[in-house]
Order: sequence, then structure tokens, then C-alpha cells
Amino acid sequence: MRKLRKKNRKKLHPLMTYVVLIIITIALSGILHLLDVQATYYSVNNVTGDVMPITEVVKSLFSLSGVKYIFTNTVANFADFTVLPNLIILLMGISIMDKSGFLQTAITLTTKRLKKKTVTFFFVFFCVIASIFGNLSYLIFIPLGALLFYYGKRNPQIGIIASFAALSCGNAINILFTSSDSALSTYTNLITSTIDGRHLVNGLSFFVIMTVAVILVSYIITIVTENIIVKKLPKYEFTESELEEDIVTKDEKKGMIYACSSAFVYMIIFIYSIIPGLPLSGALLDYSQTAYIDKLFSVNSFFSNGFVFVVTLLFIILGLFYGIGVKTIKNHHDFCDNLGHSLDGIGNMLVMIFLASIFISIFKQTNLGNVLVASITDLIQNSNFTGLPLIILLFLGVSVCTIFVPSSTAKWSMMSASIVPLIMQNGMSPAFGQVIFRFAEAGVMNITPLLAYFIVYLAFLEKYNQSEEKIHVSDSIKYQLPYTAIISVTLLVLIIVWYLIGMPLGISSIPTI
Repeated sequence: MRKLRKKNRKKLHPLMTYVVLIIITIALSGILHLLDVQATYYSVNNVTGDVMPITEVVKSLFSLSGVKYIFTNTVANFADFTVLPNLIILLMGISIMDKSGFLQTAITLTTKRLKKKTVTFFFVFFCVIASIFGNLSYLIFIPLGALLFYYGKRNPQIGIIASFAALSCGNAINILFTSSDSALSTYTNLITSTIDGRHLVNGLSFFVIMTVAVILVSYIITIVTENIIVKKLPKYEFTESELEEDIVTKDEKKGMIYACSSAFVYMIIFIYSIIPGLPLSGALLDYSQTAYIDKLFSVNSFFSNGFVFVVTLLFIILGLFYGIGVKTIKNHHDFCDNLGHSLDGIGNMLVMIFLASIFISIFKQTNLGNVLVASITDLIQNSNFTGLPLIILLFLGVSVCTIFVPSSTAKWSMMSASIVPLIMQNGMSPAFGQVIFRFAEAGVMNITPLLAYFIVYLAFLEKYNQSEEKIHVSDSIKYQLPYTAIISVTLLVLIIVWYLIGMPLGISSIPTI
């Protein structure tokens, strides 16, 4: 035990870890810039469809201009780092639900008769599916996952770890056709149309294999969580009052009726606002887009821009009307005080988000990620691999790229013009190439600190940490490694089996052409 404590003391504080990462990034950019490190890739023009060579070079921040960039953009980058304001707004809604007692009652009613593994599976499954709402799902389900396990008399960190793994996988695999899939398909189709327009990708091209992947991954995350993660985490200490059996009273049931009825009315109005073609409907859509998913989630969509507030208002309605029903909210003073409940003691979280924003912005400015993606794309293109070796090389290459460039659209915009023709030349369909790309991302998205929402995961682990030792960045990554290893291998095997058997990927879509 003494040796373990001594070892833990040698680890860097999470805040200092980000400081060290910032220093390393700056120093590395200076060295690689001095060595004139660069790479060229081919990109397709979204308007004309022309394929053009683009050269990426490492930009040095180990210079006077680099220092100027850091000092003049740090505050602006932090202000534009949407993780913080969105998190604060959503936490206000979660505060009302939690403090009023709604969450405890709702969790008790829905999970009391279920086995622990069953609760974990359904929660993980919903996290995967919830990724259709984009990165904001991290801000919703990580804090809710902690409370789900807390009120289930289990370590809240289990819910945080499992939700982050599921949400990260869900960013890349989903039964539903997401806005990210739509953006990727645009690049895929631009290239495909110049080669063979019969193999264009659409919203149903991956439905079958994605459905299998979602169920399989949800099951894997559940098994890893219950059999590995639970055993790694220390026992969470509850007070005697917290361990008392939760019994739902008549007043609490009445409060649930109030809450659910009011939320139902709100959701009817909201859903009507995103349905096009009905009288006075579709007010939240962007009609400059063609595909419905793009009408919902485009940059100019009212739904996309206001989604945080829409969800927060739903949470407030649930908590408020439940509180009125059970009289935990008796007046406006109670309501206002409850808004800040989940924001208590988040000073350390704010500092962590601040340093994470600096690290991510500096890394992007150096162009290190883009140079790496371009280099790996060139390696894959010139490998002369075919068949299964090409599939494995592409899978591993995208996995490495994802660690340094988490954005799916940014990577595929650089890789598609080279990868799509390559896989078509080898008898594979463009849809299959996009599936390989997405599956490769799914396994490793959860282990990169360059993902903006990684810091939210780390911050909530620390929030529910009862140990005197801090939760270090390395610890948070170690918790995710079992998911990464098993999910990556499983999805790669799934791709290979699907390719060898020739099963349909979706509607009118198979692995080969």
C-alpha cells in the first residue's frame, strides 16, 4: 500500500499534465518546422468536384510569432470553446431535476426491479444512440450516468467511464444516419461520381452492419464495465441515509405525473417544430439544406443552434413540476437556489477546461495532426496492398489518425480523395470504405485528450473521486483501454467477416462492387 501511494505521488497533477502537453507540442512544432516536415494529400472541391493536391506543413509556435499567437488567442479560444458554456447551461437543468428529487424517483421507478447488468446495458445502448445529437450528448449523459449509478447505490465513476466509452463509439457507429455520416457521404459521393456513379452512398447504405455493430458494441461495453472496470475502481462509500432503500411515495408518484405530463406537452410542441410540411410546423429547420438530417443539424439550423437550451428547458420543466408536485419546490426562491446545485465546487473543472482549450487550440495551430493524416494517407495509397491487408492497413491507419485528429469530417476530407479510388480499384464499394473508416474511429475516440469532451470525462471522474489521490490523465485513459482493445479487435473482425461473406451493408449496398 505504501509503495502504491508513493508511486501515485510521482504522477503529475491533471492540470500539470496539460501544461506539459502544451510545452511538448510547442517544442515539437519548432523542431519539426526546422526539419521542414510536410506532407501532401489530395482534396476534392465541394463545389466543382475537382481533385487538388494540398501540402500541409508544420507551423512552429516555438518562435516570436508563435508566442504572439498564444498570448493573443488564449482568451478568445477559451471563449469560443463551446464545451464550457454548454456544460454550465445543461448543468442548471440537471440541477433542478436532481435537487427536486425527480432523478432519484425516476431512477428508482425504472431500475429497481432490473439487474445491474441490464441497467448498464440499456444505459450504454441509449448513450450510443444518443450520439445522433452530436457532441452535446457527452454533456448530457456523462453527468446523468454518474447520478444513475449513484442513486443505484453504485460507484458513480462506473457510469462516467461507461458513458464516455459508449458516447465515443456512438460518434462513429449509429443505427441512425447522423449529420456526421451525411458530411462524410458528401465527400465519398463527390469522388465516387467521378469514377462510377452507380455506387453512391445514401442514408440506408450502412443500416444492416451498423445495427449489428451498435448491439454488439453495447454488449461489449456492458461486459467490460461489469467484469473489468467495476473491479478496478475502489469501493464507493455511502452514508447510512444514502444506503436506505428508496421507496416511492404517493406524493412522489403524483410529482412524476405532473412532471411527465408537462414534459409531454413540451415535447409535442418541440417535435411539431421539427416536422416539415405541416401547417406552421418545421420552424426549427434549415430549409436551405436538402437532406432532413442536415436541415436539423446544419450550422444555420435553429434546432442545432438552440439544442442545448431545448434540452435544458426540458430538464427544468421535469424538475420544476415534479418539485411542485412533491412540494420540494415551494416558491421561486427554492427554484432559483436549485439552479446552481450542480455548479457547486466546479472551480477545478473550469481550470481543467481552460487548459484543455489551450492545448487543443495550440495543437491545431501547429498543424501536426493534419501532417500526420496526410502522411498516413500517402502511406496507405502507396502500400500496394490489396484485399484483406488493405482493409487492415486502412483500419489501423485511421485509428492512429483519430488519436491526433478526432474530427471525422476533417480526417475524411483529407483522406477520401485518395482512399475512395483506392478501395474501388480493389473491388470494394465506397460504402464499405466509409464503414471501415467509421469502425476504426469507434475504437480509439475515447483515448485521445485532443477530443474536446475528454476533459469533461476527466473532470467528472475527479468530481466523484473520494480518494485523496487525484484522478490523473493516465488513469482516465487506462480505464478506457479495455474498451479500446476489445472494441477495435471486434469491429475489425466484423469488417473482415462481412467482406469475406459478402453480406449486405445496408439497402442495395454490399462490400464489393
